[in-house]
This record gives sequence, C-alpha cells and structure tokens, in this order.
Amino acid sequence: MLQEFWKEGRHRNVPEGNVGIGVSINFICRDALMIYRELTSRGVDASRPFVGNGMWVTQVSDPDGYNLFFESPTDVPEETVFSGDLL
Repeated sequence: MLQEFWKEGRHRNVPEGNVGIGVSINFICRDALMIYRELTSRGVDASRPFVGNGMWVTQVSDPDGYNLFFESPTDVPEETVFSGDLL
C-alpha cells in the first residue's frame, strides 16, 4: 500500500481525482521486452521500449494514474528503440 487516506472526520484527505497522478514506480526486472510483449498482447497500451542508462525501458499507466516503468539491463546501444525484430 503506497497511500492510505482518511475517509471520514476532520482529517479526511481522499483526493478528488486519480490517486497516482505524478507518481512513478520503477521495477528492475529480468526482461522488460517480454513484459512489453505480454502487455501489448493483452491490449494494454505500453510505451515502445527504448534503451536508456543501459536498460530497456517500457512504461504503462495503471487505472489509478500511477506510471509503472519496467527496466532490464542490456548491452544494446543507448537510445535504441525496440522495433520488434531485435533480439
């Protein structure tokens, strides 16, 4: 649980909109490309992976507005964008 809100009383602080707006969570994983393929095969709108800081990176926003980043180490050159036929 990242946040817990007071639902009643004078300390009530439940936000009006999505609770995850402005929050990013990064997961270092074994294979970000596999996660990208799995997400997109299920119709999830994940960003096309790219290489940054020696890692493949893909991003998706969850229904609460949290930005979820999945990253995995690679030797592929920086700023390479995944084309589907790499690896």
